[in-house]
Amino acid sequence: MKKVLLFLTIITLAACKSKKTTLDNSNNPTETTTTETISTIAPNEVDKIKSDRAYNLGTRLLETCNTSTFKAFSKSEATDKVIANATPQKIATTCKKINQRNGKFLGLKLLDIKHNKILDEYTFRYDINYEKKLYKRELYVVVNAQNKVSAINTKEVKPTPF
Repeated sequence: MKKVLLFLTIITLAACKSKKTTLDNSNNPTETTTTETISTIAPNEVDKIKSDRAYNLGTRLLETCNTSTFKAFSKSEATDKVIANATPQKIATTCKKINQRNGKFLGLKLLDIKHNKILDEYTFRYDINYEKKLYKRELYVVVNAQNKVSAINTKEVKPTPF
């Protein structure tokens, strides 16, 4: 009897697995896995408009830290949320912190591109090259289906141990 009870317990535990529930266009919950909704893609699989938009706006934002002049994003380049958050005051505060820790901005190197199939958004991840190599930073630029930047941010990345 104990063996049967133990066997049923193990079967029950094995049958329980966590799944991510998302809403499809008809607002019906469907079970999907992360690998089905977000995938890493090659740069040549992305529209040139999207990749150029991500690179150009990211570079323009980071160049502001070198020149102290910011050309505001237009409504055709970015969403209203991004335009509202990219104020000269916020950018100046962020640039001051970055310049002290990292020095002058030198350039961007594309690391990878992720495509969210549900939202049809592309996330471009860049390695930011600064003159000081003490702290590594990455830039994330999200371009939506309308070819507008819907999010842009930088993040300090901890070095991986050898």
